[in-house]
Amino acid sequence: MLNSIQDLIRSRIKSGMTKKKMNTRQQKILKAVVEEYTNTAIPVGSKILSEKYNLKISSATIRNDMVSLEKDGYLHQLHISAGRIPTDKGYRYFVEKIMPEQKLSKLEQKKLQAEVLKLKAQKNRLTRTTAKLLASLSGSLAITGARENLFDFGMHELLENPEFKDADEFCKIAEALDYLDENVSNILDKVKIGETKIFIGKDNPIKEISGSSSMVVSAYKTKSGEKAVLALIGPKRMKYAKNKSLLDYVKKLMSSATVVIIIANPNFIPDLIRNLIRS
Repeated sequence: MLNSIQDLIRSRIKSGMTKKKMNTRQQKILKAVVEEYTNTAIPVGSKILSEKYNLKISSATIRNDMVSLEKDGYLHQLHISAGRIPTDKGYRYFVEKIMPEQKLSKLEQKKLQAEVLKLKAQKNRLTRTTAKLLASLSGSLAITGARENLFDFGMHELLENPEFKDADEFCKIAEALDYLDENVSNILDKVKIGETKIFIGKDNPIKEISGSSSMVVSAYKTKSGEKAVLALIGPKRMKYAKNKSLLDYVKKLMSSATVVIIIANPNFIPDLIRNLIRS
């Protein structure tokens, strides 16, 4: 009987069924690592976490917990002397267990409402300008539209990230956009209407760029009944909470029959919107 129990425990350990639960302190450390790396793109060490974040944890404890998080697959150390960065598993845990919900500011909501209200009746112009606006607000590559009517904008914003400075990465992005119709068709098959999904690293449906990028995707139904997509592509250290809230809000505006907007000055069109329309 004892041998059978021991064999069962060993098999579960080997198959990964026995999982170590992350404690609250380690969650705080992982959250701080994700936030710091998101903002700086520099591998994170225990010293910067101790000095910059109010964790109320000693440097030694932070260092030990970072080692544990690395062993458990949530962090990765590129070099022995370097700091650590989140892995795909680390980002996934952050998104599903730690990430706070973030709402757009009133100013951002007004900008989006003003643009959608102005261009609602102009389907092509609406889709094109929405891609520009999403790219500008998120700093990511934006894709908008239905299967046969797609627009992408924000290559410049995407290439500003150090992850995409490499020539090989640029070629992968260009190749992905060359097959945009096929890639979006694949994406739409994975996302239900009204749903917003976050694909991280290897989970990215666009395989050409899955190694270095993540994607936030929303699907909605157009006035004509077509299934359409809103997508943001960026580095794995993208601001997931902000990008998700951005797509959720735009999705509501794009799929609604009418948009009700209250602006103190009826002639108000933000400079950002005006510049996007002119370009």
